[in-house]
Amino acid sequence: MSVWLPAAPCTPGACVEPAGSVRSAPRALLRLTAVLALLLTGIALSPLSRRIPAGATRRWCRWIVRAAGVRVRISGAAARSGGMLLVANHISWLDIPLLAAVRPARMLAKAEIRHWPVAGPLAARGGALFIDRDRLRALPDTVARVTAVLRNGGAVAVFPEGSTWCGRAQGDFRRAVFQAALDAGVPVQPVHLRYRLTGGARSTAPAFVGDDSLPASVWRVVSARGLVADVQVRTVIAPGSHADRRSLARAAQPAPPPQPRPAHAAPAARVPHPAQESPVRPAAAGP
Repeated sequence: MSVWLPAAPCTPGACVEPAGSVRSAPRALLRLTAVLALLLTGIALSPLSRRIPAGATRRWCRWIVRAAGVRVRISGAAARSGGMLLVANHISWLDIPLLAAVRPARMLAKAEIRHWPVAGPLAARGGALFIDRDRLRALPDTVARVTAVLRNGGAVAVFPEGSTWCGRAQGDFRRAVFQAALDAGVPVQPVHLRYRLTGGARSTAPAFVGDDSLPASVWRVVSARGLVADVQVRTVIAPGSHADRRSLARAAQPAPPPQPRPAHAAPAARVPHPAQESPVRPAAAGP
């Protein structure tokens, strides 16, 4: 991995709650089967995606999370049409369907997701904008592609931290993608994601961090009990309300978690991310 990339100190061993007991295996298998069935249905229907109402897509995304055994609580609502940049903190692979449950959008995703089983083909057919994070020279072109989608009235969903965190801690929003919203003149819709137990305590079981594998993370979620996903659709940030991407990113950044952070392993030293430090403004792309 490039030393320029953002990294979180969270690791499965230090931050993540263990999977359920052996007694939970039958329930977990049923949940996993339901999730796979919904994903395969989505792949089968993806050629007809332009004809499927956005409301049906939002419900389908909620069903995926619910099938995994996670209850969904959404507060607030996003605009249903028009160009919009949706941004959220990043904890889990569940974040993707949760954001789509707020508003279906083209996802800005790392190139590795293209090769994930089931989810990869679904993301590709859904119009995901893949980015090779090891190729720094591709960053201006990526911002230009996002700008073009936004100018054409589309929505793009992004996780600006650039890495997943456990939920008891969070990273700073990187600035580059906010330039696309400035260039396209569209609003930014911040969304705050939080996973907790039914009783209210924050849970790290859904976190997909560090060297965790996708199968291990999925199994941990489907074998857990009492998980709730809180999705807070915050006040939209109107176009023109911030002069530069630095202030726009800060305005969209959620407040830090209120409870003390756990003891994380110290992150490796790294050079500041070029998307954050570069003063050069990427060229905008037309529709």
